[in-house]
Amino acid sequence: MLDIVSKRQRNFAISIVFLVISLCMFFFAKLNFWIDITWGTQTEYTYTNEIDIEEIWNQVEDIAFKMNVPTELINSTSVYNVTWEKTFVVQAWFNRWFTEEAIEGYKETFRNKVDTYLESYDETISFSKYVNIWASFWDYIKDTAKITLVIAIIGISLYVAYAFAGSVWGITSTSFAIVTIITLFHDVVIATWFYIIVSQILPEFKIDTFFVTALLTILWYSINDTIVVSDRIRANLKMYGGKKKNLEEIVNMSVNETLSRSIYTSLTLLFVLFAILLFWPESISWFTLVMIFGTIVWTYSSIFIASPLIYEINKNKKLEVYKKNEKSQEDLIVV
Repeated sequence: MLDIVSKRQRNFAISIVFLVISLCMFFFAKLNFWIDITWGTQTEYTYTNEIDIEEIWNQVEDIAFKMNVPTELINSTSVYNVTWEKTFVVQAWFNRWFTEEAIEGYKETFRNKVDTYLESYDETISFSKYVNIWASFWDYIKDTAKITLVIAIIGISLYVAYAFAGSVWGITSTSFAIVTIITLFHDVVIATWFYIIVSQILPEFKIDTFFVTALLTILWYSINDTIVVSDRIRANLKMYGGKKKNLEEIVNMSVNETLSRSIYTSLTLLFVLFAILLFWPESISWFTLVMIFGTIVWTYSSIFIASPLIYEINKNKKLEVYKKNEKSQEDLIVV
C-alpha cells in the first residue's frame, strides 16, 4: 500500500519550492502575451497563388526591425496560415510604454508598409479583415480574470464546507474547505508557471483569453479529483474512525482506494488533450497545453498534497466513534 502520509513533509517541500518559483516567475518574468490582451494589430489577407509564409514572415520581421530603430516599438510579429483556407494572418505586438495616440500612428504605419510589400510580392493577395486591440481590453481581461478566479476558489471552498458539514466525525468540514483553497491555488499557480516556461522557449505559445478559460477549467477538474479522495476519507472515517484505525491509516487507505480512479481519469484526459494538441487547429493549442499541465498538477496534488494536508490539520484531534458497523449505500458512492 502506498504510504502518502509519512512522506508528506517531502511532498509539501517540493510543492512550496514550485510555488515560490512560480510566483517569482509570474511577477518578474517577461510574459508572452497574445494579441487579444496587449496592444497590437491583426490583419487578415486572402490569396490565390501559392505563397511562402516563411518568406513573408521574414519580410514582416524586417519591416518591424526597421521601425524599432532607434526605439524598440514592436515586441514581436507573427504570420501564419489559416487552416484549410486560402488565408493568412499578419500580427504585431506593440510595447505598452507609448501613448495610445502614438501607438495608433505606428500601427497605421506598420500596416501600410506591410500592404505595400504584399502588393509587390503577389498581386493576388488582397486585404480581408483588420483587428485593432487596445490596451484597455487587457486591463479589463486581467481584472475580470482575477475576480473570477478568486470568486471561483472561495465559492467552491464554501460549497465543500457546506457539503461536508455534519458528515465527518471528529473532524470539522472547515478543514476540507481549507485544503480545497490551498490545492486549487497550488494547481492554478504551478500550471501557470509551466506554461510561462514553455512560452519563453516556444514563442508561439502565448497567454491569451483562452489561457484564462483553461485556468477556470483546471479549477473544476482539480476540485473534482480532490473531492473524490476527500469523500473516501469521509466514508472511511465513519466506518473506522475511533475504532479500528487511526487517522493516518484512514487517509492512506482512502488514497489507495481512489488511486487507480484518479490515475485512469487523468490518463484518459491526457490522451484526448495530446490528440487535440497535435491534430487540431493552432488557435486552441495554447488552451490545450495549459490543460495538459493542469492535469498533471492536479493529479499530483489530489494524491500527494490534499490528503496529507487533511491529516496534517487534524492529526491532533480525537476521532469519535461512528455508531454504524457498516457503510451505507451513500458512503459507497464516490462523486
